[in-house]
Amino acid sequence: MRPDLPQSADVVIVGGGPAGLAAATWLRRSGVARVVVLDREPVAGGIPRHCGHYPYGLREFRRLMRGPDYAARLVRRAQEAGVQVLTGVAVLSVEPGPVVTLTSDAGLTRISAQRVLLATGVRETSRAARLIGGTKPGGVLSTGALQGMVYLDHLRPFQRPVILGSELVAMSAIMTCRHMGIRPVAMIEPGARVTARWPSGLFPRLMGIPLHLNTSLQSIEGRDQVTGVVVRGPGGKVQRLDCDGVIITGQFRPEASVLQASHITIDPGTRGPQVDEFGRTSDQTVFAAGNLLRAVETAGACWAEGIAVAKCIALSLQSALPNPSLDKIIAVKGTDLAYVMPQRVSATQIPPAFADLQMRVTKPAKGQIVMSSDGQARSGHSVNALPERRVTLPLPRDGSTPITVTFERG
Repeated sequence: MRPDLPQSADVVIVGGGPAGLAAATWLRRSGVARVVVLDREPVAGGIPRHCGHYPYGLREFRRLMRGPDYAARLVRRAQEAGVQVLTGVAVLSVEPGPVVTLTSDAGLTRISAQRVLLATGVRETSRAARLIGGTKPGGVLSTGALQGMVYLDHLRPFQRPVILGSELVAMSAIMTCRHMGIRPVAMIEPGARVTARWPSGLFPRLMGIPLHLNTSLQSIEGRDQVTGVVVRGPGGKVQRLDCDGVIITGQFRPEASVLQASHITIDPGTRGPQVDEFGRTSDQTVFAAGNLLRAVETAGACWAEGIAVAKCIALSLQSALPNPSLDKIIAVKGTDLAYVMPQRVSATQIPPAFADLQMRVTKPAKGQIVMSSDGQARSGHSVNALPERRVTLPLPRDGSTPITVTFERG
């Protein structure tokens, strides 16, 4: 066993990104004696560690920072607070107790804890999961893989790639390309408009990158390296774009592999753990925070959420949270809404970690989201949203009957 791996801790945090590190720092500063952060990467810091561009840190440190500097400062702040940050360890499961099973260069280890916080973040949907046809040459990368190659390994995997997607992370891909002198030949967006909020959609054109809306990527060509892609545009027009790489961005999904071997309930909509407004999962000793709960929010939002859930963990250690058996279930009706989070709410007035119900639509939608109980409408919220944009409703805090959330097109 590695000498730095403890056998027990007060709180074990799985994931060393903004949410996990923020929670760990707050807990230690609040007097929790033994807080351990476990991260599978060789260096903690999460996704920002791979993003060598601005803007990070304004909310947390009141200054504009590059991603690696921001990540390093989060780690340093946690360690200065007395948090034990352990890297190069992969958590395999979380069992009742709670007990965390992990593996490292020392083999299999188990750590018992009073509470566990899951903050494992997200990953982008792969080419295979998107059913993109064609050959399998080199040069097909996710944004995360590209950032790792450019900022950590100082490599240039291609010179003239195509970018698939127009979420905020696709704009990050453009900045990563510019850092290494890579010039994307096009950005392809299957939808009718850019997914990222205005004015981010202006960025590709400002950088001289043609933006193709209502265009899908049909297949990738090439043997050893990408030589081109075939796309289908408006009206079914098919054309070939000459390029030497493809950056597949966005369509994030929670990194929830640790849940597959656990007893914790997974929400089919978010694909992350089902939680109440305090961040408690179906096991009241296990909490969750950050983008594991729903993809995807900014690093600053995850940092703030980590602190909010940490405050609830502290209350839980004092047995000050309500019995979860009294929670009311929040259900989604129809196919227009992808999910609602949190999925359970109590009737207590204890300050929650989540002040709002967060949800997303499954397709471009304009209408009203209605929250009801016992068949009676409680409140409505007009929306004009895209699938990757967050929609919120005030958190219901009274009564004990189940809540149903429905989208009504208008």
